[in-house]
Amino acid sequence: MRYDSVPALRSGPPVKVPADRGPGQAWRPGPAVETTAAAVERTGDRIGYGRVSSSGQDLATQERLLKSAGCLEPLYVETISTRQRERPQFAAALAALRPRDILTVTMLDRLGRNTVELITSAQDIEHRGNRLEILQGPLAGIYDPRGAGKIVFTMFAVIAEVEREFIRDRSLEGLATAAANGRYGGRPAAIDADRFAVALARRQNPKESVTSIARHIGVGRSTLYRAFAEYDQRQRAEP
Repeated sequence: MRYDSVPALRSGPPVKVPADRGPGQAWRPGPAVETTAAAVERTGDRIGYGRVSSSGQDLATQERLLKSAGCLEPLYVETISTRQRERPQFAAALAALRPRDILTVTMLDRLGRNTVELITSAQDIEHRGNRLEILQGPLAGIYDPRGAGKIVFTMFAVIAEVEREFIRDRSLEGLATAAANGRYGGRPAAIDADRFAVALARRQNPKESVTSIARHIGVGRSTLYRAFAEYDQRQRAEP
């Protein structure tokens, strides 16, 4: 009850209450509260993140589950289309994380709109040293990148490599199709399939500019803009 009124008490040192204390009992001092560094170390708060990409999706259920799990107010909720790259609420949720805090989502797919974005999000959490909590689904639990939960973050790294190869194969397939149709222009030769796969993965990070990505993979900014435009056009044309 006291946690509902004063949420900060969740991360304070534990206060021991005598078992025989109750209504009608005379007051007497309880056990001393430990004030050592180990005792007062923050146990961490839950920072809740939710996401919906259309008005038809149920945001209320996510908010209810996050609040029931003990997430602090405010909750960080994304209500953007899948066509928009920026996720300001996710960036705000990461910024709100303090040491030992937990980023909580209702399901794993709320962490990202596609595999690349999901992996990038998990890596952002891992690099900060924070924990990830999934409330529902086959991977429900709390994962600490510095402890036993590291295997889950390692799994994300493996998936990232598989996704990179998948993007590379699709890029090569697109070039082959264009050549078969007599169109040899396509993406400039300055970007090979490997570097373009890296560029696509880095583009999922809303904080990274095209200029920064181009510098990272060693191509011109205008060249990378054209490559992204052609790739996006092919993606929209797919059924």
